[in-house]
This record gives sequence, structure tokens and C-alpha cells, in this order.
Amino acid sequence: MAQNPPNPSSPRSPRIPDIAQLSGVSTATVDRVLNQRSGVRNATAQRVLQAAATLGYLPQAELHAALQPQPLRLMVLIPEGSNRFLQMLGDVIGYAQDHWAPFNVRCQAAYIESFNPDALAKALLHYGKRCDGIAFMALEHPVVREAVAQLAEQGVPTVTLISDLSNSRRVAYVGLDNRAAGRTAAYLIARFMGPLAHSRKAHVAMIVGSLRYRAHEEREAGFLHLFEEQFPLVQVVGVREGQDDAERNYRQARALLEQHDDLAGIYNIGGGAEGIGRALKEAGADRKIVFIGHGLTPDTRALLIDGTMDAVITQNPQGAVMNCVRIFANLRDGREPTSGVETTRSQVIFRENLP
Repeated sequence: MAQNPPNPSSPRSPRIPDIAQLSGVSTATVDRVLNQRSGVRNATAQRVLQAAATLGYLPQAELHAALQPQPLRLMVLIPEGSNRFLQMLGDVIGYAQDHWAPFNVRCQAAYIESFNPDALAKALLHYGKRCDGIAFMALEHPVVREAVAQLAEQGVPTVTLISDLSNSRRVAYVGLDNRAAGRTAAYLIARFMGPLAHSRKAHVAMIVGSLRYRAHEEREAGFLHLFEEQFPLVQVVGVREGQDDAERNYRQARALLEQHDDLAGIYNIGGGAEGIGRALKEAGADRKIVFIGHGLTPDTRALLIDGTMDAVITQNPQGAVMNCVRIFANLRDGREPTSGVETTRSQVIFRENLP
């Protein structure tokens, strides 16, 4: 039985070249978009999908699903260890996924070796291959700076969190003005000391986590500068590093108490406050020596309540993570990175105003 010849006037199904012509891109780009392969800008992909729908290449239901942007994949690198504030930061990321829903992001935390710039640089490059943005607590080191530069070249933005990285290609910093935080700590200690702050017999001490953190270095500088400016008779004894570890801080505090019987104040720049508190209690100096630290955690809260600590300078961990999410969402949507991002403000917590 003879078949009827094709009718040249009958409409034909749309093809990839038709979509390419309507959207103004190459057939290769259309193929990448329709097969959901990477390497195409979001705006271009949207134009291709709209053209495919207009020509009837994609049903409306499939178009609606395809037009939904994939969630932004974010990673927060957190130093592992005993720093309770950083542990709280990781917990916030774990249980606050619903908060990120309006931004269409998925935020995860990964724990890395503390105080190790090589490990941090390696983690940055590793996670940069599988996520759209990384927030991290920076260590001042060339290998970290180079890793950030490599990620920038690859189009993966980074945000420094709590501690910044100088002369780097990170897109933003989320955290306190750490020099101001150090000055605040010095001012509080001096005011608690009263007339003793104007005596040559007084000593105050600092215990830091690590001076590899720019945050700790800046807090130290602010602390020293305020005493030099306003209370020059007070002697600030040498900085001791405790690696944010309670046991190390305990030993450092014990040594300070043995070396300086006129010690009037201790500023704990990093974590591990419970170790210092234990040393003060054992020496019977918990109500005699002014003790200021950072980060409101269950441990520092307990030390405030029993009077061992006099004040805690802190920031909101939920707000810090939310600011990072906003920055990455702004970059995705073509806005200024810090549009709508609130400046991180420090809070000074005493026993009487505990939240």
C-alpha cells in the first residue's frame, strides 16, 4: 500500500538549532543546559529554557522544575578542638537548616585540624571542588592566602569568619572589630582594678589561643595600646599561647600566678576559659584577680555566675552564620556582597545581664 508523501506544510517538532537561534546561543550551550551539565551561567541557562518552552520543546511542568535554581552549596570550615564557642557555631549550622530555606541554600560544617595552615589550605581546595562558597576561620599564612586566590580564580568565593586574612582575595569578613574588642577588655580590667590601675605594682596578663589568628593578634594589640595610652603604670606581662585548650590554659595560669604574686588581671583572648578559672579557684584568687574572656558558652556562663569571670565579650553565632549565608546569596544574585548584612556587634556580658 502506497504511503502518502510528507506534507511540507505540516509543522515539525522543534529541534536544538531552533532553540539555539531563539535564545541567541550555540547548539553546544543548548545541549549543556538541556542535559543539566555545568559550565553555563545561570542567566544564559534561564534564557535557553524559556526558548525551549516557547517552542514547545519542554512541557510546562518540566520547564517549571528546570527553572528552579539548584540550592547554593555552602561549606563552613571550623577548627576542631575544645573551643566551646566554635563547637556552638558548628551546632548552629547543623540544626538551623530551616533558616537558610528562604535563601535556597544548603549549609554544612566540616571540622579541620586547628592551628595548622597547611591543613586549612588543603581543606579549602578540597571543598572548593564540590561547593559554591566557603566560610572559614582564617590563619595568617601564605599557603592559606594562596588557596583563597586559587579558589577566586576558579570562581569559588570565600568569606572569612571570626578571624580575617590580610591582603587576600576573600570577598568579605564576618566578625568583630578585634582591635576594639582588645581595647574593651583592657578598659574593663582597668576599671575593675580601680585605684590599682594607677600603680606600678600591678601586673596584668594575656593568654591567647594562637597568634596565627589575626583576630587574636589584633585583640592583643588593642589590649596593649589601651594600657599604654590610659594606664601606663600597669605592667602587661608576656603573651602566652594556650591553643584554646583548657589544660594548657590551666598550666599557663598556674605559672602566671606563681611568677607574679601581684597579678591583678587576666585577659583570655581565645577559648579554654574553664582551665584559667580552675587555676584561679585553686589559688583562692577567683575573687581577687579580674578575669575577662571571649565567647558566651556554658562554661563561661558558669564562671560568670560563680563570680570567677567578671565579663565576657561575645558575638551571636547564629547571626554570624546568617551573615555568611546572606553574602553568598548576594553574590549569586548579582548584588553587592554585603547588601543587607548587619555589622557584627560585640556584647559585653556580666553576671547581672546574662541572657
